[in-house]
Amino acid sequence: MQPETAAAGSLFKFEIVWHLLTGHVSLITLKIEAKEEIWPLKEVLRISRGSRTETRVVVVTVRDGEHVGRGEGVPIARYNQSCASVIEQIEPIKREKNLDRQLLQNLLPAGAARNALDCALWDLEAKRSSKRVWELANFQMPYCSLRPVGDAHASHSEAATSNPCDLDFVETSFTISLDNPEKMAAAAKRYFESPRARGEPPGPLKLKLYGSDDVDLARVRAVREVAPAARLIIDTNESWSVEQYRQIAPPLKELGVAMIEQPFPVDADDVLQTLDHPIPICADESCHTTADLPCLKNRYEVINVKLDKTGGLTEALQLCQRARENDFKLLIGCMVCTSLSIAPARLLASNADWVDLDGPLLLAKDREHGLYYYNGRVGIPSRELWG
Repeated sequence: MQPETAAAGSLFKFEIVWHLLTGHVSLITLKIEAKEEIWPLKEVLRISRGSRTETRVVVVTVRDGEHVGRGEGVPIARYNQSCASVIEQIEPIKREKNLDRQLLQNLLPAGAARNALDCALWDLEAKRSSKRVWELANFQMPYCSLRPVGDAHASHSEAATSNPCDLDFVETSFTISLDNPEKMAAAAKRYFESPRARGEPPGPLKLKLYGSDDVDLARVRAVREVAPAARLIIDTNESWSVEQYRQIAPPLKELGVAMIEQPFPVDADDVLQTLDHPIPICADESCHTTADLPCLKNRYEVINVKLDKTGGLTEALQLCQRARENDFKLLIGCMVCTSLSIAPARLLASNADWVDLDGPLLLAKDREHGLYYYNGRVGIPSRELWG
């Protein structure tokens, strides 16, 4: 599957002990290309900062003359990124000799540009070595018994049904777009009533909320009525005030909400040090790289690791390890993206407490060799996709 338009230009405890390799890829100047791709969404996605009907990504390919590595980055408007600015950042890197992942950390700041390049270099190294990325990073992918077969229900990516894998599936949340309570409840009901093999339930629901209109509690109650057994995560995208938090947190606890993501703006989240936390709080916009961790202590219990914020898998591995050492729980998240973006994050998900990797499920169609989604769970990437 090609984009519509394209232009050039299981919850468990586990101690993460990843040993990062030097990541040296080339003794020559690699051929690097970056292009914008536009992927339509299945339906409108609304959050507190606005709505969208498509996602725009930058795909980077890195060639050494024999092998090709790919990576995908999603520019984040919240940080003044666009496809044009990401491609512009990549342009001078094309002239670098002896480029590898470690050098890249010094050449580009954390963000979508470095993410796309870093993941492309990981993929290239995997192709050149005939190993999977988790082998190169020296961590184990656990096995489980779940194996999709035949015409078992796949939430997305029909192409993946012909390429089942014995390696583990992890449970991922599914995003319910911001809307009025009735429409959000209807969306949750549709998701929970979709066909499922052996009666297995889907993963948690992630509800997008908007503190400025005083309807958030009604939204959660409406979803809880149609999904009484669902685990609920709520995400306000920095839209709550302190007074709203004080009013809404206790009843949300009674409704069984399991986690609140980024309730306050980044420049006002220090108040979390003095507020009660009846529900664990997760840092999203407040956490980008390892350097952010000291400021998050005593404010958050969980951090959301997104590769478009860390600037790639290399820094994400470091961030996960340091976060565990500092007693944070891990949520592995994503932007609205294709399976090429999800593939590197999926490796981190096997050792996470929470997983929110539903980006491809929001698309009208995923790319070829997309990840396999099965009963609210997601498998590992195929070699044809990445890594």
